[in-house]
Amino acid sequence: MNQAPLIRMQGIVKSYPGVRALRGVDLVVEPGQVMGLVGENGAGKSTLLKVLAGAITADEGTIEVAGRPTELRSPRDSRDAGIAVIYQELMLAEHLSIAENVFAGREPGRGWRGVDFPAMRRDTARLLRELGINASPNDQVGRLNVARRQMVEIAKALSIDARLIVMDEPTSSLTEDEVERLLALVVRLRERGVSVVYVSHRMREIFAVADAITVMRDGELVGVHRTAEVTPDQVVKMMVGRELIDMYGTRPAPPTGPRGAPRPAPTPVLTVRGLHAGPRVRDVSLSVSAGEIVGLAGLVGAGRSETALAVFGHLHRTGGSVLIDGTEVHLRSPREAIAAGIAYVPEDRKQQGLFLNLSIRANMSSACLDDVSTNGVLSARRDRALAERLAGELQVKASSVETTVGTLSGGNQQKVILARWLARRPKVLILDEPTRGVDVGAKAEIYRLIRAIAAEGVAVLMISSELPEVLGLSDRVLVMREGCLVGELDGPTAHEHEVMAMATGVHETAS
Repeated sequence: MNQAPLIRMQGIVKSYPGVRALRGVDLVVEPGQVMGLVGENGAGKSTLLKVLAGAITADEGTIEVAGRPTELRSPRDSRDAGIAVIYQELMLAEHLSIAENVFAGREPGRGWRGVDFPAMRRDTARLLRELGINASPNDQVGRLNVARRQMVEIAKALSIDARLIVMDEPTSSLTEDEVERLLALVVRLRERGVSVVYVSHRMREIFAVADAITVMRDGELVGVHRTAEVTPDQVVKMMVGRELIDMYGTRPAPPTGPRGAPRPAPTPVLTVRGLHAGPRVRDVSLSVSAGEIVGLAGLVGAGRSETALAVFGHLHRTGGSVLIDGTEVHLRSPREAIAAGIAYVPEDRKQQGLFLNLSIRANMSSACLDDVSTNGVLSARRDRALAERLAGELQVKASSVETTVGTLSGGNQQKVILARWLARRPKVLILDEPTRGVDVGAKAEIYRLIRAIAAEGVAVLMISSELPEVLGLSDRVLVMREGCLVGELDGPTAHEHEVMAMATGVHETAS
């Protein structure tokens, strides 16, 4: 007799005022299967996971666990059913040890004798060994990097004998090496018979570990396919409902002079000479011309973000100079950099880039209040008109410019930040990881915007850890390693292996 699926969700419906988040969605996960769950932001993935986690209750539909009808009305119900959900924002107590986090609320030996700490540490050590994690149960979680915290969450899931582990965007803050270790761990979990629902925007990861892929769009199930039977392009088309032809846009033809001769290279808008800042930026020199997109590539920790922050005046420079249109500028703060015509979109939009509790309108005009004010008094009419114009140009999806930014998808939040800086008409735009946590369809829109911004004559310096993105958009690629620039490549002709060879110091030699 065939074994019943571990999880069978059928006809799941969930509505909020004015929004139907789930429209009769099915999800089936077999024992020991890795199921990839994909879809654009707003497709309903998070809502479906919250139903599975017991965080919200579905309006309609049924759930079976190992063939038995089950009601998941609370996180405790979900945990008791052997389901563990690891959210993108990790739910750990940073001031406690690994062991205390793994067994939080379920400490062995509780009662009049108190907690059996030796048993708790012993059981945690066993879990860490099984997962191949080189750490002590006594290590404080707050001192661990993001990758190790992910591992602690997985150890916590196994400590409750979880039969299903849900991972929501587990690699969004990990380095490439850490990503590979996590993917290897997912494979080991499958070999142990543990099922995994793996949610990610990164097709490479989905195709590396998933046995099958469930695709959602607009709150509905689009299809379920065995990974071996589909291609990444086919999955992307199902996600967005259309083909993303030429995802990175068309590179403009190089300008020519009389009789088709190449024009002389334009004067750089941004010039950086011999920049030193902190321990990670050493003697960096670069330039970006009007209308040019320059990609800054390298491994995490190479000094890319620190270089951008030093140019933007946020990180103190200990040497070197910054020039705008050939004139040296002394930038001691972001305020001075903004006044000089430099705009900066940070890597962490929620912590560093947005006022999440304020409206789209307030976020967009926050960097150009003088333009929508008279004698220091804000003009509500001009403020709203500016926001509505920018929201229309950038195709921000929201019911109104008064919508709170924290409720928007990642892609639309990124558009709001771009709109804020476009309102100032900058000369230089620095983008740090411009599509992190953004779905495939929104990525294509952001790429279109970046190209349009460059076409207006803005000099764009872009930092990205996604090599296809760097190579797809950049006119030139600069590679950093250990705080220094180690090479420059022509964007249209560069290859990923060339960038990685420079970034890692492994230079290929002809045989």
